[in-house]
Amino acid sequence: MKLKPLGDRLIVRAIEEEETTASGLVLPDTAKEKPQKGEVLAVGDGKLEDDGKRIPLDVATGDTVLYSKYGGTEIKVDGEDLLVLRESDVLAKVEK
Repeated sequence: MKLKPLGDRLIVRAIEEEETTASGLVLPDTAKEKPQKGEVLAVGDGKLEDDGKRIPLDVATGDTVLYSKYGGTEIKVDGEDLLVLRESDVLAKVEK
């Protein structure tokens, strides 16, 4: 990864959900919802407070997270679609 997010930002690769329903129907691309689950590829150093102290992020590289549906900024790096999120856009970590 050649990107280093700044502050309280992180870079996430979306994890696509299954393409079939529970009953076995295959969903077309137009019916799929935007992914809300992803793998953290890189994290910033943390938010900088007014007194100069850094608050480290609660997520780390390699974590799987759930994030807001329309949060973040989509970018393309080396042909791969990635998402730059603020830590506040992360809703939860998925425990393994």
